[in-house]
Amino acid sequence: MKFQNGVVSAALAALMVLPILEALLRKTLHTGLSGSAALVQHCTLVAGMMGAVIAARENRLPWLSTLGTLLKGRSRIAARIFGGACAAGVSVLLAAASIQFLGAEFRSGQTLAYGIPLWVVESVIPAGLALITLYLLWHAAESWTARAATAVLAAVWVVVWSFSPLSALVALALATFAGIPAFATLGGVALVLFGRAGEPIASIPIAHYSLITNPALPTIPLFTLAGYLLAEGGAPRRMVRVFQALFGPLRGGAVIVTAVVCAFFTSFTGGSGVTIIALGGLLMPVLLARHFEERAALGLITGAGSLGMLFPPCLPLILYAVVAKVPIQSMFLGGIVPGIVLLVATVMWGMLSQSRDDRDPAAAFNRTAATEALWEAKWELLMPVVALGALFGGFATPVEAAALTALYALFIETFVYRGLKLTSDVPRVMTECGLLVGGVLLIQGVALGLTNYLVDADVTAHAAEWATRTIHSPLVFLLALNAFLLVVGCMMEIYAAIVIQAPLIVTLGAAFGIDPVHLGIVFLANLELGYLTPPVGLNLLLSSYRFNKSVPEVLRAVTPLTVVMGVGVLLITYVPALTTALPRWLGH
Repeated sequence: MKFQNGVVSAALAALMVLPILEALLRKTLHTGLSGSAALVQHCTLVAGMMGAVIAARENRLPWLSTLGTLLKGRSRIAARIFGGACAAGVSVLLAAASIQFLGAEFRSGQTLAYGIPLWVVESVIPAGLALITLYLLWHAAESWTARAATAVLAAVWVVVWSFSPLSALVALALATFAGIPAFATLGGVALVLFGRAGEPIASIPIAHYSLITNPALPTIPLFTLAGYLLAEGGAPRRMVRVFQALFGPLRGGAVIVTAVVCAFFTSFTGGSGVTIIALGGLLMPVLLARHFEERAALGLITGAGSLGMLFPPCLPLILYAVVAKVPIQSMFLGGIVPGIVLLVATVMWGMLSQSRDDRDPAAAFNRTAATEALWEAKWELLMPVVALGALFGGFATPVEAAALTALYALFIETFVYRGLKLTSDVPRVMTECGLLVGGVLLIQGVALGLTNYLVDADVTAHAAEWATRTIHSPLVFLLALNAFLLVVGCMMEIYAAIVIQAPLIVTLGAAFGIDPVHLGIVFLANLELGYLTPPVGLNLLLSSYRFNKSVPEVLRAVTPLTVVMGVGVLLITYVPALTTALPRWLGH
């Protein structure tokens, strides 16, 4: 365990240092660090794969369906064993495919940098998948006998896949509803399709490797790490204090504080669930003290947790840009105004849902208190300036800007605020960040293998042809797109949805002449609602866990806000200038 945690921490530390060193050498000595880009890309591979191993170890790999949690007693035990067997069967096949890929790389004799054989670093893929298989078997049951039975069932699934791929697919579908990690479902479908087509399954790890080593992808773990360092270093308390001092005395001040603070943290952590866990305990007492009913407060915090999805440098914006081949800077700029639209809509709903005026007559604006709060949090408030200033100021590439942001967050939380200890807390935070990023990148990798098959089979081209033949108006297409994406958001984990659906949506959008940045923001805005809708709705589950409420109770609380945000999504969809004006104005 310590070794796995140490590998992730070392890889993330290298991701922070190498791009900054490269930028400094380029600016001062007009030279670069030999092999820096390749080293950074493969540090991302190591951090992502070992992070996925840790996620499997902690039984925290993202799932596509949570219906299995509704089962009780023996039915639940049987579902765990069956689902664990199918997932382990998929994982072991992916590991075998990765060994085939590794063999080809070994024979090629390529080197990474400084004489390091490329296959040595790439071996983390089959090794990681083998460990994930073992952890899946371990968590499938409580006793050794049951785990052995699970391993036998996993072998049976592999045999069935070899002789009857459709039967294996049916078993996988049942296991998905029972509850298995999303990567197993997507990887299993890819295995079945490649197997039926008679194509080598090594294509799946090849796609995984090509995506994870994409030059822009290191921005994902780096910006996410910056957000985790903020969340664990005491920044939530300081941010709440700042916005409470600025907006607290106003009518609706508590609503503004909740919405703005949640949006700020989600934009950096990339996961709205992290925001709910980190801020829920701070914000709920604030809302209740301002005469909010508990249900309204629960709905506001749950809904506000996803508000930062469209604000830079949020992880889904970067991932969509990578998958859809849209400039990251354009996606960052395109999301700002739509993000503000959803933020304002949330604040307006929150103010209307108050039982009475939430202002405290004794709490007039206190300039001294506001100044003190701003001064205390000044270094954290400068985070967006550091990130976006480096990116748009021409001083750094996206990866270098992300590395600078992460290093800045590490420095201020460790040495300025002293909320984190360098030798104990920082490795723990890095491990937690690696866990999230690893689970996401594992989904991305296998999903890209599936997507590549669909592209090669001309599925996207046929879909575009059908859509243009059936739908003749871009406005009708956008309406149909919204309906489709709402269903996708309800049924599919957001990162898997981006990797699988984005290539198809980009093809369709181009056929109808939709601006690619506008299309991407519409895509993400709809998936943002997916955080609030069952059965996948991650915010529903985490809010239920954080506030000890049932999922149906959380769903009833957040439904009115979901409707309001849906109206905001329609406004973003049909007023393209909200998305496109800023990128065009700033030349992106």
